[in-house]
Amino acid sequence: MMSGGHHIALAQAYDGIIRAVADLDDSDLQRPTRCHGWLVADLLLHVVGDAQRALVALASPVDGPPDTDDVSYWRGAGSGDDEGAARHAWWVRRSAAAFHRPTGIVRLWTDTAPAAVRAAGNADPDRCVTTQGHVLRVRDLLATLTTEAVVHHLDLVVDLPDAPRPGAAALRVAVATMDGLLSDDAVRPAGWDDEEYLLKATGRVPLTDHDRMELGEVAGWFPLLG
Repeated sequence: MMSGGHHIALAQAYDGIIRAVADLDDSDLQRPTRCHGWLVADLLLHVVGDAQRALVALASPVDGPPDTDDVSYWRGAGSGDDEGAARHAWWVRRSAAAFHRPTGIVRLWTDTAPAAVRAAGNADPDRCVTTQGHVLRVRDLLATLTTEAVVHHLDLVVDLPDAPRPGAAALRVAVATMDGLLSDDAVRPAGWDDEEYLLKATGRVPLTDHDRMELGEVAGWFPLLG
């Protein structure tokens, strides 16, 4: 969970994406990403949706207790609904194509992301809110948003080698999420840095034979989330 300064990691995660896309032209925004079928502009619009969802959730307080936290939120996420995922992917592509120019999505992101961060900074971290059918504390909501933003930042820059990488505070939250999903009885291979861990834990990069040897039976748990 996020501790004091609960919104700082989210601010860093969203600012990292702003810095990665701010100077891209229409051509760069049509480069591929790690997300199947999505260009940079498409994926950025998907992330805009997360920031918009954050604004709605932070304005939707509910009575507790929470039914999930920042780790359990991800268990089962994205599994068993390939048809729904495909529909969402297609909706995002069509919605992104409706913009007059891809840079319009950048402007939408640079307006929306800071607003979500300001709302997060003003929220009581222990208050309960609702999103996507779950009740969770604000601090846990922000951790889920941070994790998704960091992973998608890595997705965005796969064909943008000069783009900045996610910041350290945001990376720590995403790594802590993967550690929680991995369980207390397993550890990642010592040779993995944080980015490699996130890419392999989310199935973006396949495990090597050496990885499988080091992980042992834990390799069967990968990807930890999709």
